[in-house]
Amino acid sequence: MPNIRFPRSGSMQFWPRKRSRKQTATVKSWASLTEAKPLGFAGYKVGMTHCIYPQNNQNSVTKGMDISCPVTIIECPPLKTASIRLYKNINNTKKAYTEVIAPKLDKELKRKIPAAKDIKKKIDDIKPEDFDDLILIVYTQPKLTGIGKKKPEIFEIAVGGKKEEKLAYAKEKLGKEIKVDEVFQAGQQADIHAVTKGKGYQGPVKRFGIGLRRHKSEKTKRGPGSLGGWSGQGHVMYRVPHAGQMGYHKRTEYNKWLLKIGDNPEDINTASGYTRYGNLKNTYVLVRGSVAGPAKRLIRFNHAIRPSKKIISAAPAISYICIKKAKEAVKKQIKEKPKPAEKRVAGAKENKKEKEAPENPKEQEKEKAESQPKSR
Repeated sequence: MPNIRFPRSGSMQFWPRKRSRKQTATVKSWASLTEAKPLGFAGYKVGMTHCIYPQNNQNSVTKGMDISCPVTIIECPPLKTASIRLYKNINNTKKAYTEVIAPKLDKELKRKIPAAKDIKKKIDDIKPEDFDDLILIVYTQPKLTGIGKKKPEIFEIAVGGKKEEKLAYAKEKLGKEIKVDEVFQAGQQADIHAVTKGKGYQGPVKRFGIGLRRHKSEKTKRGPGSLGGWSGQGHVMYRVPHAGQMGYHKRTEYNKWLLKIGDNPEDINTASGYTRYGNLKNTYVLVRGSVAGPAKRLIRFNHAIRPSKKIISAAPAISYICIKKAKEAVKKQIKEKPKPAEKRVAGAKENKKEKEAPENPKEQEKEKAESQPKSR
């Protein structure tokens, strides 16, 4: 039988495949909006489930039919604004030149950065002529969730609109909370930025998907068949699939559809909590499809830079979300379930009756006739 050959797997788009420097993904480009509001948000990944909703795309073959769809749940506690950072264009490069810090910050933020000793710059002193761009420095509030940590993540979020509108919005939100429904609406598209699940040091079969070699091959079965030409470069090229780090890479996925933004976490909580996460306590977002990273990983989602025309902007009416049994149903089931002692007593009574029952069918008929009341 001939040996089936195929080229190496694994996209060359992502190179080098090394560990991310930070667990919080960085964002380098933002969408342009005319409205003065933040261009992104962040939340903690809970897990996955599936939902059913009627197809509301009029161009689809399945329009009006109920379709099932996998969704990712992201818990989104409010973000808080720590400071306002101002940028100036110097030699065609944006450079931060000053920062205005909020007068009151949460004590948990000291776990991440040292507290400012004295605040010299005030927000009222800033004028639109003093800067070319304005960005908010925000931090998360994991203490409001049940993931078991207090140390917040801190990162930048751009603001849409003109300079005057940006400054007015920043003055209003300095030191205050920003909620997810102020930034996004159900049915919008978002770009997801996250660090993937780490898998450690893996070989080329798992890392790149190369095929196993034949049983009579030299030295190894799970290695690459060829290391490439030697005469030209004098070393093994980086294209050759070798063992190395797999996972824990920063990845961006464009145009994910936000199906729902829910205010009541009890609508989606389960009886025993989600695996490796627990139950939700804050506003949540349902994203169509999968999202990079394990449970409890911070997921950043921003306004789509190049939104797809194929995805409609109207949110579907979700009719069913698959969750585990409700708490009331589980409690009822526990109450109805007999205790072990009651089971043993009931079993002993049944055994006793079986032993006392006569084996002869004629004797059984006599007992039935005697047990029936005699008619006068």
